[in-house]
Amino acid sequence: MIIPGFAGDDTYNMPLSFFLRRLGYHAVGWKQGRNLGHSTVDPQSLGMRVAKLNEHEGRKITLIGHSLGGVFAREVAREHPERIRQVITLASPIGIQRDHASGLNAVYARLNREPGQTDESLWHLPPPVPTTAVYSRTDGILDWRVSLQSSGHDQTENVEVYGSHNGMTLNPMVWALIANRLATPLDKWRPFKRRGVLYWAYPKPAWQATALNCYPD
Repeated sequence: MIIPGFAGDDTYNMPLSFFLRRLGYHAVGWKQGRNLGHSTVDPQSLGMRVAKLNEHEGRKITLIGHSLGGVFAREVAREHPERIRQVITLASPIGIQRDHASGLNAVYARLNREPGQTDESLWHLPPPVPTTAVYSRTDGILDWRVSLQSSGHDQTENVEVYGSHNGMTLNPMVWALIANRLATPLDKWRPFKRRGVLYWAYPKPAWQATALNCYPD
């Protein structure tokens, strides 16, 4: 299931959905309308949609979230880990490094916070499932350091790509990465590595989080 970013809807993710369907996956949208944050999105409704997909497919669901959609994806996976295969976030404001955040990051934070919700549960603790965070130093919208996740377990990773924030769901290197993660059996999960013709397509080897204060320069 692909969850759109802030102000986006399922239409924006149609190219990525089409690509995944061509690979044989049952790619679907979130069907929650336009993503305007917690003020307009019902987490219970989103959780119910994931539950229905899980029951209908008879297998766990991969959640792919762009920007703010990645925050929702991680929240759903924390609430329903038994239904989630893995989470892939694309340029999502999930990091603990808010001292590097831009003014827009603060807007995301306010839109994403529910009454009584703690900063830690929202911003940086990964769900208890394999979780890949994709970021770009040329994001153009978010400070890239805010898109890095800290390590909560040994199946968390941060992968850098070339590209822009709004172009994440149209980026061929992101598509290749998603295809790789989807094709990797959970019992053989390893951090993503550049290989073959894709070796030079990524800025650097995939970086795996190991500590809260361990971030690339």
